[in-house]
Amino acid sequence: MTIIVETQNLTRIYGKTIALDQLTLAIPEGAIYGFIGPNGAGKTTTMRILTTLLLPSSGEAWVAGQAVRKNQTAVRRMVGFMPDFFGVYDRMKAWEYLDFFASAYEIAPKKRISLIDELLALVDLSHKRDEYVMGLSRGMKQRLSLARTLVHNPPLLILDEPASGLDPRARVELRELLKELRNMGKTIMISSHILTELAEMCTHIGIVDRGKLLASGDVATIMRSIQPHRTFEVHLLSDLGAAAQAIQALPGVLKVETQENPKPMLSFDYEGNDQGVSALLTHLIATGAAVTHFAGQTNNLEEVFLRVTDQTPLAP
Repeated sequence: MTIIVETQNLTRIYGKTIALDQLTLAIPEGAIYGFIGPNGAGKTTTMRILTTLLLPSSGEAWVAGQAVRKNQTAVRRMVGFMPDFFGVYDRMKAWEYLDFFASAYEIAPKKRISLIDELLALVDLSHKRDEYVMGLSRGMKQRLSLARTLVHNPPLLILDEPASGLDPRARVELRELLKELRNMGKTIMISSHILTELAEMCTHIGIVDRGKLLASGDVATIMRSIQPHRTFEVHLLSDLGAAAQAIQALPGVLKVETQENPKPMLSFDYEGNDQGVSALLTHLIATGAAVTHFAGQTNNLEEVFLRVTDQTPLAP
């Protein structure tokens, strides 16, 4: 596994305030890494350090093997940064906005013509090519800003609260665009304090609070570390008691509960693997149970965050 972003004991102090407290993380190449935390947790500070806009008080950070402190020009070539707020010049058209940044990255004028058309098509703004940026909707401005991060074809995109202020449709469009960019080989680090924005797209997450990284890794591993067993729910047409007895006798089953209303159902906790789950369902049907629904319950990112930050326990 290739690591594209790495930090070691990254610390940033503002006066007497510790914004980042010895933060150590690693982001694998090709991941969509959700950087999760409340406002003021240290997300933007981390991103500004990784994009060379802010120096750490201590500690080190690397992007694609380049040290953020020592090789700032090389790091900037590797990163496309979309801040939580971006400004534009008055009376600048969409294509001029992209042309300005492409010029800043020293892309040849002839190449910029085709590049701008490709980027506008990617973010579905070709029809707004000659529109003034200030007249675009919030969602269109966000997509245009995302296109701007891609003008120099960086392998890493760092997006700070990109869905902030968007309506539901624009959020869906942004989410699908980020998935497409990952399929194109981009690694994406995306921050948010609204966890539902990240739940359906992230392959990895990092949870930060008060400047400290509390958990980091792929989503499935973090879920298992927080709650090793899984809870399954089974709906039946047949006798609940017999089905419960059949499941209770199997290895790995921790607890079985039944309810008659509003429909016959049993739930159980299970600490085995997927092969064990398959064998369990096969055994249940073999005993004569008429199963109409069999599904595992999963914890969402809100529950994971609350457990990691010790604010509330997960549901059993």
